[in-house]
Amino acid sequence: MKTFLSVFLFVFGFSLLTVNLYGLTQDIRPAKITDEDLRFVNDHALPFERVMSQLNMKSDETDIEFAYRATTLISKGLAHIHWERFQPEKFNQLVPIWENYFLYLMGKFTTIPEFNRYHFADYQRSLQRGIGICGDASMILSQVLNNNGIDNTILTYPGHVLVEASFSSKQRVLLDADFGVAIPFEKEVTGNHYQSIAQLYTDKGYTEGDRLFFEKMFQSEYQVWEGVKHFITKKYYFEKVSYALKWPLPLVLLFLSIVLYRNKKQA
Repeated sequence: MKTFLSVFLFVFGFSLLTVNLYGLTQDIRPAKITDEDLRFVNDHALPFERVMSQLNMKSDETDIEFAYRATTLISKGLAHIHWERFQPEKFNQLVPIWENYFLYLMGKFTTIPEFNRYHFADYQRSLQRGIGICGDASMILSQVLNNNGIDNTILTYPGHVLVEASFSSKQRVLLDADFGVAIPFEKEVTGNHYQSIAQLYTDKGYTEGDRLFFEKMFQSEYQVWEGVKHFITKKYYFEKVSYALKWPLPLVLLFLSIVLYRNKKQA
């Protein structure tokens, strides 16, 4: 029995270690996204390194200027695919096994939709994958603003997610990093200005259908979340733990297999 268990642990641990090592050679950003895959025209994501290099406040930049720039930059750092048309494996929405076998197994063998089409809590992994929707963009922006000392909250409206940022000037604005639109109003008054807010999206080149959607949305109720940990609490911590364990687990399994094998020989 000890021999079987030792062999099992060795094979299992070695397999996981091999998967992890293979993952070091892979890029989680989809290799090919065509124009037909995209929701918006000319919406291919900027390179990850280019986006990351610009996500810090410059010495000659105010906090408001940086927040507006980051909103635009993040929107360009994510491609908006027609995700509903494709299987989740196509654009790595299902986290590949070589990226994180815990997240892969949760997405592949459970019925939890959040894992089947996964949204990373870690903003760098999200930008590295280079695809996303409003929730991804808002979680990225919220963490980037935090990193640069700008208070913010995440807002969920029916069908959309935004960030409200609070600045040193006491001004508060809404930031839509999904569409790259900055809205110079506080959340409490958006219902009074829904038409002018929707016009901001039209001015950015979005469609009449988008304008009508935002007119309706900004007349709706919203919910406030105190950052990413509050927004996706359980998944946030699960992701942290899964990445913390992905390397130690196979090493522990290999170590246990060796211990069992030696004990068997000495018995």
